[in-house]
Amino acid sequence: MSERASVTVRIAGEEHTIRANAEPEYTRRCAKLVDDRIREIRSKSGLIEGHKAAILAALSIADEYFQAQEEAGRTRADLDGRAAALASRIQAALAEPEADSDPENEGPAEG
Repeated sequence: MSERASVTVRIAGEEHTIRANAEPEYTRRCAKLVDDRIREIRSKSGLIEGHKAAILAALSIADEYFQAQEEAGRTRADLDGRAAALASRIQAALAEPEADSDPENEGPAEG
């Protein structure tokens, strides 16, 4: 089990100390994503209360997450279909008798 690390980050102008099992740099990247999204929402909508901006940022990030999950599911299904089709083609090719191994198809012996 990894050790919990404390990391101080700045989100929406406030410092927060976060204890997590993740690497500190990963925690900083997560905090930066949230901070950037809050900043983006505030710039687009003008003055907005901090907690409302945080809620809108969370909803925006959740939306991206669910869209990415759906895309990954579609990609996974496509790859599964392609793999199944390829496996069928390979099995069919292996099941076909080879012309070279059929004595009736061999030409006259050279010699």
